[in-house]
Amino acid sequence: MHRPDICVIDLSWWSEGRESRERLASAVDRSLRASGFLLVRGHGLDPQLPVRLRTAARAFFALPAEVKARYAQQDRRGGWFGRGQVSTAASEGTVTPPDLKESWAAAFETRTARTELLPARWPAHVPLLRPYVTEFADHMRALSDTLLQIMATALGQPEDFFTRHTTRPNGNVLINWYPPRHTTGPARPGQFRIGAHTDFGLLTLLDRQNGQGGLQVHDDATGWQDAPWQPGTLTLNIGDLMQRWSGDRWHSGRHRVLPPPPEAPAEELTSLVYFHTCAPDIRITSLPAVTGHRPYETVLAGDWLHDKLRTISP
Repeated sequence: MHRPDICVIDLSWWSEGRESRERLASAVDRSLRASGFLLVRGHGLDPQLPVRLRTAARAFFALPAEVKARYAQQDRRGGWFGRGQVSTAASEGTVTPPDLKESWAAAFETRTARTELLPARWPAHVPLLRPYVTEFADHMRALSDTLLQIMATALGQPEDFFTRHTTRPNGNVLINWYPPRHTTGPARPGQFRIGAHTDFGLLTLLDRQNGQGGLQVHDDATGWQDAPWQPGTLTLNIGDLMQRWSGDRWHSGRHRVLPPPPEAPAEELTSLVYFHTCAPDIRITSLPAVTGHRPYETVLAGDWLHDKLRTISP
């Protein structure tokens, strides 16, 4: 089967001298031009942290709906939202049934050097959820800035070309729980765990579980293909703001998550997602030729994200 052109990079190359840095930057550029995706090794994430975080998250998702509803998301400041509340494919203008997932969202503010997670109210029933999400967010925030330095190098820019704008980033952690088929019932026509879309910000880091009802990436030549997965790697994809910033040199990878498979009705997966974007007041202007290939209208990062998020949920 054809596989999308997604490189595996090892961040240890970044500290091994000039030739290794150039090789790493070249691989990043090649993969982001081809698919908008990467697999990342050498990321330094404690392998037990995703295990602990998934355990805490599943304890929350297993609570009765009336208990979870006490922590429902309000004003996009984080919290719980259940099945029937999000239709991600609407960001492309596609009308579909709601996504077959439940989520816990934790936005963050960075008024100081310390990450402050929202919402203010976290579930007392699962006291470990907040510290594990905080630890995950702190690591992913630092890792994202390292990756942005590499990406700037790949574009022939100074290392701080992006990170000078992410000292107080706008972003969030999203924990997606994909229930088994015997809980959701059969998918309706056009219904997915997450509908087809591109992400909205600079970059997304994903700690995913492999499954039959898992991640797919759209390839212009061959259509939808299963995304490659390797144990111990994180999946990176860029979002629409990075595509605009690169002047269409890099492309925001279109992707979706398949519905619960009939042949594996008990399969349930939990994905840990980190979205990284610059401060809301940063103006995003496309890089000129020869690096960029298409100039976009300048946008404010915060306005862009706000408008895109309004399309997928009330």
